Amino acid sequence: MTANAPLGRRQPSLPNPVPPTESEPGWTRRTCSSPAIIKRYESKKKGRTMSPRLRAAGPEDAEGIALLHADSWRRHYRGAYSDSYLDGDILTDRLSVWSSRLVAPTHSMTAVAEDHAGLAGFVHVVFDDDDLWGSLVDNLHVAHDRQRTGVGMTLLARAVEAVAQEATGKSLYLWVQEQNVSAQRFYRAMGGNCSERAPISPPGGVPSRLNGKPDKLRFTWPDTSALARTTDR
Repeated sequence: MTANAPLGRRQPSLPNPVPPTESEPGWTRRTCSSPAIIKRYESKKKGRTMSPRLRAAGPEDAEGIALLHADSWRRHYRGAYSDSYLDGDILTDRLSVWSSRLVAPTHSMTAVAEDHAGLAGFVHVVFDDDDLWGSLVDNLHVAHDRQRTGVGMTLLARAVEAVAQEATGKSLYLWVQEQNVSAQRFYRAMGGNCSERAPISPPGGVPSRLNGKPDKLRFTWPDTSALARTTDR
């Protein structure tokens, strides 16, 4: 295993991040195994799990998801994306994206996690996105005040289930910004391999929206059946 408030009628908070979808040339192979980090992560989350309600997202969820997505970008992408861009009207952009996605989903799945307070997180998966790496978890975000409560693991498990049901292959991958250490820690704990590194594409293709030349990391799961066992612990 990223906006400004959770869902419902309250401001969503931040989630665990997800990076751009583009495949880019010139990657550098990298390993990212760290048993010590994984052990610390798992010890911290003990006793703090919850069971949110999961359901398929529909057009009526576009606003809440966009709010959470925008909050997540502002919390996690600052430093990689420019302040002027993040402090601007990114909510309108996210609302446009999610309105289109949820009205006419194409070979993809979006699920939301809800609790007594409203939207706790969401996940969006594109099936068979890449011939080599498999299906893409394009977005996995957890509201800021629901992090480390098991919501991220629940959403990842739903993504794995959807891939098993809908995709032709068993592989799964996602992108994480290199600066987003907490998300990397989570995905390592879930058995993800940090396989490659690449430049982050500027939002909307506008170079001024980036700070310098930030990188992103590809985390991979060659076989989602192994990930399913991890999320089912």
